[in-house]
Amino acid sequence: MGKHDRGRQGGGKRAACVELAATDPLYILYTSGTTGIPKGVVRDNGGHMVALKWSMDNIYAVKPGETFWTASDIGWVVGHSYIVYAPLLQGCTSVLYEGKPVGTPDAGAFWRVIEEYRVVSFFTAPTAFRAVRREDPQAALLKRHSIRSLRALFLAGERADPDTVAWAERVLGIPVIDNWWQTETGWPIAANPIGLGLLPVKRGSPSVPMPGYDIAIVDDAARPVTSGTMGSLVIRLPLPPGALPTLYGQDQRMIESYLSEFPGFYKTSDAGFRDSDGYLTILGRTDDIINVAGHRLSTGGIEEVLAAHPDVAECAVLGIRDEIKGERPCGFFVLKAGVLRPAALIEQEIVALVRDKIGPVAAFRLAIAVNRLPKTRSGKILRGTIKKIADGEPWTIPATIDDASVLDEICAALNGKGIATGAPD
Repeated sequence: MGKHDRGRQGGGKRAACVELAATDPLYILYTSGTTGIPKGVVRDNGGHMVALKWSMDNIYAVKPGETFWTASDIGWVVGHSYIVYAPLLQGCTSVLYEGKPVGTPDAGAFWRVIEEYRVVSFFTAPTAFRAVRREDPQAALLKRHSIRSLRALFLAGERADPDTVAWAERVLGIPVIDNWWQTETGWPIAANPIGLGLLPVKRGSPSVPMPGYDIAIVDDAARPVTSGTMGSLVIRLPLPPGALPTLYGQDQRMIESYLSEFPGFYKTSDAGFRDSDGYLTILGRTDDIINVAGHRLSTGGIEEVLAAHPDVAECAVLGIRDEIKGERPCGFFVLKAGVLRPAALIEQEIVALVRDKIGPVAAFRLAIAVNRLPKTRSGKILRGTIKKIADGEPWTIPATIDDASVLDEICAALNGKGIATGAPD
């Protein structure tokens, strides 16, 4: 290399690789979890590498040299695992995308990128597809692009409602695979491993546990529940490779947060059930199981009914404080583009639909049309913040929110129904 070349290189020196133990920490990723108090999830080197490499071959079925696209933020666990580490470990091209599924410039943005880079496997959040469906319900913009390279769509980050999965299957004509996992686990707990052979898809289910995850569904006393019965999802210890070994500088908090309530198990803080075929259904966080006059109800189950209404693009159901019943369900919904019928009429239809599908025990009488829902930049709906507002409690604007002005709209919608809202802290 000549003198000029060395100058152009900035005079940098080549650094040798540093040998690390498999158990040495790779990174620390903070998550609020269910408490709102950040927890530093530690990821180790060896287990993380083994789990992600295995998942690329067997869950996502992507070969070295092919293009894998995860439409997420690198700062979130999905971005860490499946924008950066896993594709590079597999020798894949990884797409880094800055933008939203709609408005950059339109609801065909996903299709343009898939066509341009010949993406074979695409991973995003269900809320992204709900946004696309809201803006382009007939998928007219898809017709402008050829996405023949795409073999599968994977959804994660929140529950994939059956209606959204069905729409994606219809317009794409490929398998649409839900998978369930957490910042703490670093890779899917449950999925449909298409690299090993596609299992029958059950809409609304992330399919079956992946190797290393021994899932049990238990009641509050840690006793196993029968098939089809809702309970807390827990993972028998030890956790598989890739999962967190501890919280940064907080070993005791790791024990208290995840390992104490159900001895011998890791607490996922998610609720759901297992069917007779062994498929899991995740109904939401255990905090989202509400008690209405002594009846335990899943807000996820009610959301599924709302999402099935033909005019609803996306929705969120949460339990709000009620002096008589303890809690009552409240549903917020966003209409699809082009729906011109009065919102008040659709609210009445939704209330009747929940009563028909779930029954009067749900005590569902409050459906509220809104223009949009508050979300994090990764697309998760901020249900906890909405609940505090509806319960009249002080609330803070989450640091992860995409657009804080949405919270003012939620306050106005609740006030319009005669519900006094909490003030920002």
